Amino acid sequence: MRIIITGAGGQLGRLVTERLLQRHPGRDLILVTRQPEAISGLADRGASVRFGDFDEPDTLDEAFRGGERLLLISTMSLGRRVDQHRAAILAARRARVGRIVYTSMINPVPDHPIGLWVDEHRQTEDALRDAELAWTVLRNGYYAESLVDDLLVAFRSGRLVTNHGGGRVAFVSRADCAAVAAETLLDDRHAGNIYDVTGPAALDMRAVAAIGAQLSGRPIEAIEIDDAAAAGRLVEAGLAEPLVKFVVSLGVAVRNGYYAQVSTTVRDLTGREASPLRDVLARELALAAEARPTG
Repeated sequence: MRIIITGAGGQLGRLVTERLLQRHPGRDLILVTRQPEAISGLADRGASVRFGDFDEPDTLDEAFRGGERLLLISTMSLGRRVDQHRAAILAARRARVGRIVYTSMINPVPDHPIGLWVDEHRQTEDALRDAELAWTVLRNGYYAESLVDDLLVAFRSGRLVTNHGGGRVAFVSRADCAAVAAETLLDDRHAGNIYDVTGPAALDMRAVAAIGAQLSGRPIEAIEIDDAAAAGRLVEAGLAEPLVKFVVSLGVAVRNGYYAQVSTTVRDLTGREASPLRDVLARELALAAEARPTG
């Protein structure tokens, strides 16, 4: 069975690829990316590395040729993602791909505070249902790794500042999401299913600050601010207006419980428990320290 992975050069795509290479012949992996040179080493392990660009649909016919399953990793191109994803779905039909696994997000409901970001996932899920192809949807939760930059700042300041209020999040590691994706690609019993993929516990920012304090050996206080103050801090930090709006609305979503649900999907599909937040952060912070310039 030949498996296509789109966005294969990205963080999630690389993790899924590594997971599959442990269990599936490299010759049966088709890795599609806009920058084949960035993952050319995977060709040495037997994988077929191909150029493909969702903004250039004509490139996808050759990119998907011979594939039987496709992992459609959602892009980051806000405002263009529905057209990009539809182009990939149509190309998969032309290539006679048997099933698409799509990485969506937790709770893609119409009243979600994040708005367009969520709407595009929901529209893509609808496009899959209309495509006359078998499909599986993975609604991935809030990535634990996204906390690392905030914690590095907190290590210096002693303050973890957010507009999350008392909202809780079931933070999930990308590695766990990759493990679930690999399982669903390899087993057709997952066709037609929608899975919420979360971490093992829902934690508020006070709990995150406590974990940060344990890992750093320094006291860290969780500081709650309102949305206007959060926006001001982000503008001062130089973030562009669309990103400021996204980050602030993410905090609103957390406060209102959109990321609080806990699923057992990682355990159910992989046979092991989802990684606790502390373990994920300890690993990621160690990697960040190793990458830090010295001298």
